[in-house]
Amino acid sequence: MENKILVETSARHVHLTKEAVAALYGEGAELIVKKMLSQPGQFATANDKLKLVGPKGEMMVSVLGPTRPANQVELSFTDARSLGLKAVPVRESGDVAGTPGIKLIGPAGEIDIDEGCIIAKRHIHMTPADAEGLGVTNGEVVKVLVKSDRTTIFDDVVVRVSPSYALAMHIDTDECNAAAAFGEIYGEIVK
Repeated sequence: MENKILVETSARHVHLTKEAVAALYGEGAELIVKKMLSQPGQFATANDKLKLVGPKGEMMVSVLGPTRPANQVELSFTDARSLGLKAVPVRESGDVAGTPGIKLIGPAGEIDIDEGCIIAKRHIHMTPADAEGLGVTNGEVVKVLVKSDRTTIFDDVVVRVSPSYALAMHIDTDECNAAAAFGEIYGEIVK
């Protein structure tokens, strides 16, 4: 298997629980698919964007579906600073215990979440067959070379393996800008 992995930039977004969807969009509201994303079953919603309100600022954020068991706001360090959030940790998706909270304002209401703001740890989604071909295992931490106008080696990249994934590496907007990883760009595991 060729060691070529699509690198995608994941801009600020929020994942919501069913209860949060009802509070923000109205009782009985559901997340509406606007566009399917690269990971099977994941989608950008056609629902109105939400407003994040932090101690120092506010910004609009997209909503991704489907709903999840816990609310999660994924930001870049630049976003967190703009909002006035302190000590937002770099975490894997779903690991929100002890993270800062924030106010979310939607078209039908608002909620304050006590925790859920993270900087998503850079990671690669892949199937078991991809992992076997690339010689890596679930949870392994690797380095990825991204050739661009600002060629970069990303260290501390977590491999996430599941039969329901599609091969792609996810970085945030700060990382994208630092590496000039614009457009269709690929990385290579260099361990």
